[in-house]
Amino acid sequence: MSPAKKPPKSMPYEQGKWAHVFTRKPGERRYWLVKSEPDVFSFDDLLAAPKKTTCWDSVRNSGARNFLRDGMKKGDLVFYYHSNATPSSIVGVCKVVREGYPDHTAFDSAHDYFDPDSDPDTPTWFMVDVQAVKKLVTPVALPDIKAEPALSEMALVRVGRLSVVPVTEAEWETVLRMSGTTL
Repeated sequence: MSPAKKPPKSMPYEQGKWAHVFTRKPGERRYWLVKSEPDVFSFDDLLAAPKKTTCWDSVRNSGARNFLRDGMKKGDLVFYYHSNATPSSIVGVCKVVREGYPDHTAFDSAHDYFDPDSDPDTPTWFMVDVQAVKKLVTPVALPDIKAEPALSEMALVRVGRLSVVPVTEAEWETVLRMSGTTL
């Protein structure tokens, strides 16, 4: 009999480069960005979903998983980004309505993102539920984000491969201004 599998561990968050997104004062809101290819699941699909809500599943990167599992909290606001689009753009705002819980797709052998090493008793992969809030008045395209000096340190630009990244409050406000959107 093999030893029991232990849940995935992460570097102590206070030592990591993203430490600031894992600690917060009571009631403090954080900001995030999630990516989806529009032909897989677009912001319009989210708007059309029951209660404008879906689970954000099938993330298979440990850094993004940590944001889903331990960083995102109910009430946090999230930019919805269309990746692999022409052009790739931030197109909408949603909010976290359910905090991190085990990603069921990891346990489904018929699913594209099945992970045979993931154990329901000690899950490796997590997801959150998000609900559409508002479509941006004007989408904010990646070239415009890269051209904006106030967004030069944005995780979307610096760590483009992650499908879930934090956004600072200043970056959040800059993108909303660029889009002509008020919440």
